[in-house]
Amino acid sequence: MWRISFLLLFISKVIYAYEDADLDGVEDAYDQCSYTPLTELVDSSGCTIQSLVSYHHYDIIVGGSFSQLDYRTNELTDTYNTELQFDYYYKSFSLQAVVSYFNSNSETYSNRGLNDSYITLNYQWALSQQFQFRLGAGVIIPTYDSGLGNEALDVSVSADFTYTAGGFTLLGRYGYTLINDTDIEEVVYQNTHALNAGVGVNLSEHFYSSLSYYRSDSIYVDVEALQSISLYSFYSFDLHWFGIANYAYGLSDSTSNHYLSLKVGYYF
Repeated sequence: MWRISFLLLFISKVIYAYEDADLDGVEDAYDQCSYTPLTELVDSSGCTIQSLVSYHHYDIIVGGSFSQLDYRTNELTDTYNTELQFDYYYKSFSLQAVVSYFNSNSETYSNRGLNDSYITLNYQWALSQQFQFRLGAGVIIPTYDSGLGNEALDVSVSADFTYTAGGFTLLGRYGYTLINDTDIEEVVYQNTHALNAGVGVNLSEHFYSSLSYYRSDSIYVDVEALQSISLYSFYSFDLHWFGIANYAYGLSDSTSNHYLSLKVGYYF
């Protein structure tokens, strides 16, 4: 019996003598870098040699949308789009690529095919805990063949901001697109300015929604500016899966009376 008691006493002394406050596997007596995070890989001295947290993240988003207007002719045209979006994030940078396919039908018009595709690079500054600012630059790839001379590569730049206070987020955006398409007899193109302003709120830990106003020049000089008011919602199901819904109501004759978009995404 005394042997068992001695063994238990010896083990307790060994356990008590070994202390590792930051749980990195290096005893405190020899740990030269105390309190390293659990996400750090350390050497025999307890100092970080590699972070196990990656700065590289991605998401893939798929979905569809419905609108009712041909923006060039102002004719009511039921248009269904299917969309694939890929985003890459690295620290303050993000890269976005979007491709989509449309199917349009009206009493006098029917067409289907690829829309123009987008690639955009963004950089975001956190000027404070409340104020975020982002700059973007991108290209619009002419994968849509309309036969109206718009087969050139267009260039866009943008500036976004968000300001959070009192549980609400004020948001705004300005965008400028340089249209390089070639004018033809019945169609004249122009560069466009776009403005967006609104307010958002986190309704729960998983649910965010915003209401905003949007105005943009049409790329066609003889078409009224596009104007709409939209309700945007984002819901995270867990750490990876999320859903996005967006409804817009047109405020000008050149804008679809109703626009609805539903998407689902996976973040990793």
